[in-house]
Amino acid sequence: MSDGFDRAPEQTRPQDSIPLQNSEPAMAKPQVVVAPVLMSKLSANAPEFYPSGYSNYTESYEDGCEDYPTLSEYVQDFLNHLTEQPGSFETEIDQFAETLNGWVTTDDAVQELVELVYQQATSIPNFSYMGARLCNYLSHHLTISSQSGNFRQLLLQRCRTEYELRDQAAKGDEATRKRFHAFVLFLGELYLKLEIKGTNGQVTRADILQAGLRELLNALFSNPVDDNLICAVKLLKLTGSVLEDAWKEKGKTDMEEVIQRIENVVLDAHCSRDVKQMLLKLVELRSSNWGRVHVTSTYREATPENDPNYFMNEPTFYTSDGVPFTAADPDYQEKYQELLEREDFFPDYEENGTDLSGAGDPYLDDIDDEMDPEIEEAYEKFCLESERKQKQ
Repeated sequence: MSDGFDRAPEQTRPQDSIPLQNSEPAMAKPQVVVAPVLMSKLSANAPEFYPSGYSNYTESYEDGCEDYPTLSEYVQDFLNHLTEQPGSFETEIDQFAETLNGWVTTDDAVQELVELVYQQATSIPNFSYMGARLCNYLSHHLTISSQSGNFRQLLLQRCRTEYELRDQAAKGDEATRKRFHAFVLFLGELYLKLEIKGTNGQVTRADILQAGLRELLNALFSNPVDDNLICAVKLLKLTGSVLEDAWKEKGKTDMEEVIQRIENVVLDAHCSRDVKQMLLKLVELRSSNWGRVHVTSTYREATPENDPNYFMNEPTFYTSDGVPFTAADPDYQEKYQELLEREDFFPDYEENGTDLSGAGDPYLDDIDDEMDPEIEEAYEKFCLESERKQKQ
């Protein structure tokens, strides 16, 4: 006879089946699910993980150059390492130069080293500055000189090969111009970084690079397409102040000629408006001495006691009786406060400048959002000034 609690047995998975100690339903314990144990495939003995593109130059470098089968692989690995970690230059360049002095023992090896550095500096956009620093260091610390010349001489010869193709490159297709622009900017960095020590110990820059940069600017302006003009602007921002100082020391007016060339391009060339604005900003930068500020040590703040013209440009106010007064009057503060109380100069504004009238500024509302009044005004003044110069 059934007691009313008989049920069909439930289907359970083998890992979920738990035997009951007591068959009476009232005494049954809740079922406990036992999770399966997963075996990890990770191992403490696994090789180290390196992200894609990571250079293991440091580890190989510490083990010595014997791990590299060729000079090319050793130098290229170091160049890639500098590209990714430029901050390591100061700590590792000494050991790199020392290794090269023990490895670069033939004319072909020096030529190969020059070509590797040159290609890295002109093919990687962010390496032109570091490449110029590296060239300067190696020019002073490599002990071997080939029959064709030392490292610096061979480097300048390699640059001259590219320099002689400047006119064709400036007029070439987009890819050709892009390679040419990389060379131009590298040469600019090289002009700033490459130091030549004279017989008396004085340090000078390479005059041949100074003359070369002048001709490269001519090539860029002779074909005034946008990317050529942008490259010229970058080069002048980088080297303009140094070039102008060097030309002035020699009594040359080359920078005046360059600026005149830019003004002609702005007036006549069919370049984009953005590029014309870049050129105008460059002319403005040069007119401010390339952004350099010279502060004299004898400067002192003007006061009424030490400057007789202190109040010359001060505005003139009038009392309620029509009597004029300025900041030079002894009772200026009292009269000025009375003027403020009499006149409500800011009727529709709170202290923080919030407009309470609800009306917009009619002058600002009429301005076309796509126009820049300041740029337009500067451009018009520039055109008028240039036309005046041409008539003269």
